[in-house]
Amino acid sequence: MTFALDPRLVADTIPLGDMALCRVLLMNDSRFPWLILVPRRAGLVEITDMTPFERRALFEEAALAADRLKLLTGAKKINIGALGNIVRQLHVHVVGRSETDAVWPGPVWGAGVAEPYDDPQPLLDRLRRALTPEVP
Repeated sequence: MTFALDPRLVADTIPLGDMALCRVLLMNDSRFPWLILVPRRAGLVEITDMTPFERRALFEEAALAADRLKLLTGAKKINIGALGNIVRQLHVHVVGRSETDAVWPGPVWGAGVAEPYDDPQPLLDRLRRALTPEVP
């Protein structure tokens, strides 16, 4: 079995790049700074389907994404979650939140209608630089 993104993730996101383990996607909803990390392993549904090494790598990549997303966007709170009730493929949401966002303090999932980015390129460029390790 080969790794492939669930069609719903493809439809709802903009590709950002790859970390060591995860494909990183930007949710195409300008209301929230929202990344999705998808481990590039075929057939994963639950975090417990991963090896202990992969689970640690996933946690570290989610922490790095959260830290950089908070720094770049000024989010006051970062929500990290792996729900999978609709899209079964294992994926982790990293969502920047603030008291002024569209649905604060409620959850972002299923809240209102997504507002696609007019031009996501500047944010994508900043996120790519922030998530790419510096080479000495």
